[in-house]
Amino acid sequence: MNLLENYYKQVIKYDLINKFFYNQLKDIPELKKIILNFGCKSFEIKNIAASLLSLELITTKQGTITKSKRANILLKIRKGYPVGCTVVLTKNKMYQFFFKLLTEVFPNLKDFKGINISKNLKNKSFSLTLLDLIDFKELEKQFYLFNNLPPLNIILITNTKTRKELIYLLNSFKMPFVKNF
Repeated sequence: MNLLENYYKQVIKYDLINKFFYNQLKDIPELKKIILNFGCKSFEIKNIAASLLSLELITTKQGTITKSKRANILLKIRKGYPVGCTVVLTKNKMYQFFFKLLTEVFPNLKDFKGINISKNLKNKSFSLTLLDLIDFKELEKQFYLFNNLPPLNIILITNTKTRKELIYLLNSFKMPFVKNF
């Protein structure tokens, strides 16, 4: 069992029960999955291959290539062309990646003051974008391969019912938020 998963089961779950009212145990909010997504602007096989490889190095899980659903004349993309790649993390790998994000990546970001919570928050999910991916130790070693990666979109999906529950859950995991709410 991962450290964060154990912390959730031993501490955060009971804090949520004391703070909010739940009729059943399955109603207690938890982190369901984390989706990592690269969206490549141009169809070049080397960009998509580099982003797919970087996702695999970061998460230790093989990603899938996303294809365009419709043609776009302005971007010169035909229907069915690869436009990005995605990895969905659940259970143990999700907690491993989330722990790595909180302990290694966020503290090493340059000029990082925190995550602005106002625009990224929905009732069940929280999304953020990482522009500088060299802070991952796996990508640091082969910098020349991963120097022009697109921004990495990270979506944390939970089963919360209200915005207040989601903020409390993410604060309990010690997410570095800017204090403006």
